[in-house]
Amino acid sequence: MPKIKDIPKIDRPREKLIAKGSQNLKDEELLAILLGTGIKGRNVIEVAKQILQKYSKKKLLKMQYVDLAKIKGIGPAKACIILSALELTKRALDIQEETLPKIESAQDVLAQAVYLRDKTREHFMVIYLNARNEMIFKKPMFIGTLNASLVHPREIFQEALKQNSASVILVHNHPSGDCEPSEEDLLITKRIVDAGKTMGIDVLDHVIITRGKIYSFKDNNLI
Repeated sequence: MPKIKDIPKIDRPREKLIAKGSQNLKDEELLAILLGTGIKGRNVIEVAKQILQKYSKKKLLKMQYVDLAKIKGIGPAKACIILSALELTKRALDIQEETLPKIESAQDVLAQAVYLRDKTREHFMVIYLNARNEMIFKKPMFIGTLNASLVHPREIFQEALKQNSASVILVHNHPSGDCEPSEEDLLITKRIVDAGKTMGIDVLDHVIITRGKIYSFKDNNLI
């Protein structure tokens, strides 16, 4: 593998940026400039290319220092350079983090509704998801002892249409500490699932939360 000094000047990342502008550089050339140097047996462009083959740009730039510094060819000093460049760009453009939390398990649901553990009355909330199972909205819907006359599928799916939601997850707490679903819980869930099928909006799960446990309808094959 040729050293960077053996590559024609016009093809070296820094010289190419100066001559043609940063917008005309390949991804690995931009990363190579941040890295500065390669490692034994591989020039900086090859190192950058191999890093990007293993990690997508999005994944790489979302890494924290401790993980970034472990990557062969980056290390502690270069990790600081990459993170500093990214942070400066964010501040200059006033970019806000817009990553939506992905809901893939009952534990992910709990993370979004953990406050229900301490409630002394039953609270029923709905998590609204996009097609990638990312949470786009969550809303407390009902408070009090749940019954079929209180929980209206219409209100749940009106909000789903408003949020352009692809699916929903139902969540409620049991202040008693018993996380097993009651007959009323089963009836309410069936009504909402059936209404969702009519609307073309999936009910992915119904999670019951207590202070020490959680119960997933999906994990127990009830949805």
